[in-house]
Order: sequence, then structure tokens, then C-alpha cells
Amino acid sequence: MVDKTHCLRRTLKTRHITMIALGGSIGTGLFVASGVSISQAGPGGALVSYMLIGLMVYFLMTSLGELAAYMPVSGSFATYGSLYVEKGFGFALGWNYWYNWAITIAVDLVTAQIVMGYWFPVTPGWIWSILFLCIIFILNFISVKGFGEAEYCFSLIKVTTVIVFIIVGILMILGIIKGGAQDCWHNWQINDAPFAGGIATIIEVAMIVGFSYQGTELIGIAAGESENPGTNIPLAMRQVFWRIMLFYVLSILIISILIPYTSLAILDNEVNNITVSPFTLVFRNAGQLSAAAIMNSVILTTILSSGNSGMYASTRMLYNLAIEGKAPKIFAKLSKNGIPLNALYITTLVAGLCFISSIYSNKTVYLWLIHTSGTTGFIAWLGIAVSHYRFRIGLKKQGLSLDKLPYRAGLFPFGPVFAFILCILITFGQHYKIFIADSIDWKNVVTNYIGIPLFFLIWLSYRWYHGSSIVRYEDMIFPHV
Repeated sequence: MVDKTHCLRRTLKTRHITMIALGGSIGTGLFVASGVSISQAGPGGALVSYMLIGLMVYFLMTSLGELAAYMPVSGSFATYGSLYVEKGFGFALGWNYWYNWAITIAVDLVTAQIVMGYWFPVTPGWIWSILFLCIIFILNFISVKGFGEAEYCFSLIKVTTVIVFIIVGILMILGIIKGGAQDCWHNWQINDAPFAGGIATIIEVAMIVGFSYQGTELIGIAAGESENPGTNIPLAMRQVFWRIMLFYVLSILIISILIPYTSLAILDNEVNNITVSPFTLVFRNAGQLSAAAIMNSVILTTILSSGNSGMYASTRMLYNLAIEGKAPKIFAKLSKNGIPLNALYITTLVAGLCFISSIYSNKTVYLWLIHTSGTTGFIAWLGIAVSHYRFRIGLKKQGLSLDKLPYRAGLFPFGPVFAFILCILITFGQHYKIFIADSIDWKNVVTNYIGIPLFFLIWLSYRWYHGSSIVRYEDMIFPHV
């Protein structure tokens, strides 16, 4: 492996790294999809699901933090997978993550049409999608610092919105602002609340909750362009999770107290209707009649942020794959500003093609994009857990000290093992009802699970062609310990 990450510009500061992780994870999953989780699992079920997935993400991020601080490369967990699990595994993780974000950008472009349709219902939606794709491309084309500053501003808007929401919600619960129910906790007692559907439903909505948290792993990708990764990554890692956990858990608790879960419109996967966003409902109850327009603006910022982060992550992953000889060398070429332009061009093209196919085909293509995006995100998390577990065991087997690690994840081996088991449970159990129905809908099975066989196909094909095998603990290389 040839390490050329020094060619990238290490200009991202701690505030950039922190906001990149926040920006990637606080999005439509919180502002819109939170209503779906509460309406399906009930207030208690949704809260448990967010806390459980939040705990899993905590362990995943501490695992990634240890690896990224030790070896800050833009390939992140794909590189770690190659070094500490198996070369084909790392190869599949890298390509999996690249098309994960390329597909996610396409989904964001479709969502942008829905959002802009709120203000401009007559204007053809594809115009807005093309415009946003151009903006995202330009932000990533200029420089990594330009990307970092843009993401910082986008994330700041979202974080401010959540903070204002939490403050308003607490004041409503306390009766200082009118709009809350006289007995707010009554919403936890109606019908089947607080746990509507029991454990099975909690597992079912866990994938939706997982979508909300996805993006926190961007911190590992950005490590390759961090000014001082040994210091910045651990610092950002400690800050990010607790902020995200605080925002999500408090927001869900406030929504579930102020709004009966039976009144939340159930959104299917292809709809992003801001008028039924729980955030909008709470703000309206507080007397903010322009809540829908305000939240629509925030959602628009969220889409740009998600697309911006996704474009960055996918181009850096493709660049690193090229550096390691796992993608055509043309994608390893950098501009004078340290931008992998060829990787940026092809990612933009793929995102655009996916978007076009979802618009001019039937809705099955769009649903496939959404489900594939979610499943591939969980596969990336699985890769982090496995890589960190084997990394630590390898250190122990070779008798190397942990004292030289810039950042050390706690509760090992429980953390990565817990995260791995929960990821497996959610990935395969998300749509278990498909398999227990009287007749299996194979079209639905393919739509929901296509990402899993695709990952194994890439992995096993590489292993068969190159004859690679699982890396023995005794053969692992630890250059910095």
C-alpha cells in the first residue's frame, strides 16, 4: 500500500471536524422521520430505540476514533478493514461506502424537489435538483477548507434549530408558553402507549432511527485532512456523540410529551412532507404560524448539508481506493488545491444518473435507492466494529502497549461486540414481516435487502480473483506503536 495522504491538504480544524460529524447525522431523520418512529413504536418505544441506537453509535464512534487518531487516512474503515481483517473485506467496504453516499446524494436531490415544491409548486422539480447538484459540486470543487466552512455554516443552522426547539418545548411543558396539554404525560398513556407494538416494533423502527444517526462516521473520513488528527479527532469524538445524543433524546422526549403519537401522520419512505413534521407541529402549537415555512428552510439547509458531506466522503473514499490500487489510478489524481477532481467528477455523474433513473422510472427505483442507502450505511458500521475488534486483539497478540495510542476506546471488547450484534439484528430484522407472511413478496425482499448480497458479491469476487485471506494477528502491521 502506498500512503499518499500527505498530498491532501490538512486544513480542517477541530470545529470543522465536529460540525462535519454533526452535519452528517442531524438531518431529515430527526426533523421528519422522528414522527414515523414515534407513530409506529409509541413514545416509549421510540425513546428506547433512539437511546439504544445512540449507545450503539457511541461504541462505534469510540472504535472509529481510536483507529482514526492512530492512522488518519481518508480511506478510514476501508483501509482498516484491509489491514486488520482481509483485503477483500476492505475493498468491499470502500466501494460499499462510495456508492452508499453517491446513492444518498441522489435521494437528497429528489427530496429537494419536494421541499422546493412547497414554495414553487408550478416550477418543474428537476430544475431544483440540478441547481442543488451544481451547488454541492462547486462547494467540493473549490477547496477542502471551502467545504469545511460551508458544512460548518449548514450544521450551525441545524444545531441552532434543535436548540431553539428544545427550549421552546421545555417552556411549553412547564406551561410558560401556551400550546402544551394540561397533562402532557397523558400522551404516554393513550391507547397502547408507551410501547405500541412491543419489542418487535422497536426493532422495526430501529433502521429508521439508524438512518438518523448515519453520518457520524464522516469524522473518520475527514481525519485524513485534519490539521492535527492525534489531538483533533479525540477532542471532536468526545464532543460530538454527547451533543448528538442530547439533541436526539431530548427532542424525541419533548415531541412524545407534547404530541399524541396517534396524531402523527405516518410517513412512508417516499414522502417528506414538512407540514406533518413533529417539529412543525410543536412550533405551530406554540403560536408560530410560520413554522412550516421556517422548517422548510431548515430542511433545505439539511439537504444541502447532507449532499455536501456525502460528496466529500464519497470522493475521498474513491481517492483512497485508487491510492491503494483498488480503483483506477485516474481517481488518485489531485488538483493544485488538493482535491481529487476525477473522483469528484465520477461521483457527481453517478449521483446524477441515480437521480434521473429514480425520476423517470417507477417509484420502485427510488425505494431501492433509499433502502440500499440505509443498508449500506449499516454495513459500514459493521466494518468499523469488526476492524477495531481485530485491531485491538492484534495489538495484544503481538504484545504491544496501548499507551502510545492517541485515543483509546473504553469498555473493550464489549463496545465493538455490542455494536456488531445490534447492527446484525437491525440489518436483517428490519423487515422480518416479509418472511413470515403467507406468501413472500420477493420483489420487496430484493428492494429492502439488495445491499447485503451486493456487498458479499464484491468481497468474495475480490477474494477469489486475488486469492486474499484473513489477516493473521501475528502478521498485522502497527507502524506507529
